[in-house]
Amino acid sequence: MMLAVIVIVTLLGAGAIVTLIGSGLIARAHPPRGRRIEAGGLRQHVVERSPNDARAGVPPLVLLHGAGCNLEDMWLVLGERLAVRHRVILIDRAGQGWSESGGRNFSSPAAQAGVLREVLDRLGIARAVLVGHSWGGALALTFALDQPQRAAGLVLLSPPTHPHLCRMTRLYRMLAAPCAGRLFAHTLALPLAAAAFTSGIRAAFAPQAPPRHYLECSAAFLLLRPAAFLANARDMADLQAFLARQAPHYRELAVPTVIIQGDSDGIVPIDKHAMALTAAAPQCKLVVLPGVGHMPHHAAADRVIAEIEQLARVANGE
Repeated sequence: MMLAVIVIVTLLGAGAIVTLIGSGLIARAHPPRGRRIEAGGLRQHVVERSPNDARAGVPPLVLLHGAGCNLEDMWLVLGERLAVRHRVILIDRAGQGWSESGGRNFSSPAAQAGVLREVLDRLGIARAVLVGHSWGGALALTFALDQPQRAAGLVLLSPPTHPHLCRMTRLYRMLAAPCAGRLFAHTLALPLAAAAFTSGIRAAFAPQAPPRHYLECSAAFLLLRPAAFLANARDMADLQAFLARQAPHYRELAVPTVIIQGDSDGIVPIDKHAMALTAAAPQCKLVVLPGVGHMPHHAAADRVIAEIEQLARVANGE
């Protein structure tokens, strides 16, 4: 028994050292590209880009990333191209990338919608078109339900909308456990997850292959720092129950909405989420991408950008 205790303590100690050093190296390799804005008592990392001839009064595009990543994922394929013609705002969600986490109190889309509102207030933005991928899509949907006057339109990419995530959230509930989760995040999460990161990325993109150099270009390793790891686990652990409460209100959705999803999405099945949302809110436009998985903004960037720009024109009254 004593030998087992010594082995466990040694492993945890070694993991803590690896995590401390690794977190520092990851942060140095992927520094923030934007500025910090105080919102909800938290400093949120925000990147703004716009063309020189951007028109005043036109609703900007706000890009919201999904779980397990940061704003670089949206910048890679959408942000840079959209910023040629639009004012684009990219935000690291609370606890992810370079935004501060407020703990469990900020794990729900409702809480993060409140943070988003304050960010937009600080930027002087009254209305915006929200483009959200996956968890960010759930956030965009919540924002529009809670504050319809602030949402000029929604583009939802593979959004989880209904409480059909049991298998996924079961693991995250363990990782988000107050004591065990914190211990794991500060000791073993980084070395164990780093070894499996490539296969995890492949699973997220399947059946497509990830873009070359995606891990480096997306700053995905920022997730493995303890605070970000815990924040992501809490976001995912609490999502199932939140969606169960929110789903009955979808008939109240009152803003122009486009849902874009692949029919081969193995993470957020289209029939249980996007199609169910469209059935509840028939004014939503559903764009189904044959053979595409959970990352439609990478697999079909041209189509996604075309839909965003079309909705932006509608939102601007064109």
